[in-house]
Amino acid sequence: MRRRARRTALTALLLTAGATACLTGCQSGQDDASSGDATRSAASATSAEPASATPSAAASPSAAASTPKEPFTGLTGAQISERALKATTEARSLRMTGTVPDEESGGTIKIDIALDRRGDCAGTMGMNGQGEAELIKTGDTLYLKYDERFLRAQSKGEPQADTEALVSLLAGRWTKMSAGGADAKEMAGFCDLGKLLEDAGDGNDDTPTTVTRGKATTVDGTPAFTLHETDGSERNTVYVATGGKPYLLRFESGSKQEPGALSFTGYDEPVPAEPPSGEVLDLDGLDGMNT
Repeated sequence: MRRRARRTALTALLLTAGATACLTGCQSGQDDASSGDATRSAASATSAEPASATPSAAASPSAAASTPKEPFTGLTGAQISERALKATTEARSLRMTGTVPDEESGGTIKIDIALDRRGDCAGTMGMNGQGEAELIKTGDTLYLKYDERFLRAQSKGEPQADTEALVSLLAGRWTKMSAGGADAKEMAGFCDLGKLLEDAGDGNDDTPTTVTRGKATTVDGTPAFTLHETDGSERNTVYVATGGKPYLLRFESGSKQEPGALSFTGYDEPVPAEPPSGEVLDLDGLDGMNT
C-alpha cells in the first residue's frame, strides 16, 4: 500500500523538467539577422530599465505604432532574454500554472502550484485529465490528498483488490509524511524554488537557442513583450513583463513532441502553505502495512 502511494507522488517529478525547460528558454542566444536588431545603437542596448507597455498599445496596432518608445527599445532578443532570466531566477517565490508533457504516458500533467525559496509549496496536479492531487509542503512535512479518479488512474494494471484498498484508504483524505524521508525526498525537492531556479540558470549550451524580438502584448492583463525562440525546427514563444522587473510571464512550447504551456505569476508573494485542518493520515506510521 505504501509503495503504491509513493509511486503516485513521484509522478510530480516530471513537473520539474517541464518548469526548468521553460525557464532555460530565457537564456541568451544570437538574434536572427532578419530581426533588424543589429541596426539598433549600442548605447541604447545598455539602458538601465526597459520601458513599460501600455494596455492601449497592446490592444491596438495603430496605438502601438504611435507609441513614442516601444518596450525594451534598443535591446536585442538575446539581451531581453538575459534580463528575464536574471529577474526570474532572483525571485523569492512564484506560481506556475499550465500543462507539461508526461513522457511516461504520452499525455499531459496539469499543474497549479506556488513555491518559494524556503522549500514551501502548495497547489494541485492532475494527470491526463484523470483526477487531481493536492499537495502542501511546509517546514519538514509534506501533505498530499488524492481524489478517487487520480488514484484509480495511477493504479491501472494493479490487482483490483489492491486498487480498491488504496482508494478506500486514501481517496479524499489528507496524508502526511516527513519531507526528508525516502518516500518524499524527491517530491519535496521539487518544492525548493531555489534549486529549481538554480538548475534553470545553468542552461544547456549543447543546444543554443536563437532568440528574436516579437511585439508588445498582454498576458492576463499584464503588459508583456513577446520573444520567439528557435531551436532547430522548434519555435517556442516567451512572454516577458514590461512593467517593473522583466519577469517571465508565460512560455508556450512549439514542439509537436512536447507541447505545453506554463504561466508564471505571484512573484515574491507569500505561498499559502498551511497544514490542512482536520484528520490527517500519517503515512510514516504505515511502515508495517503489507504492500
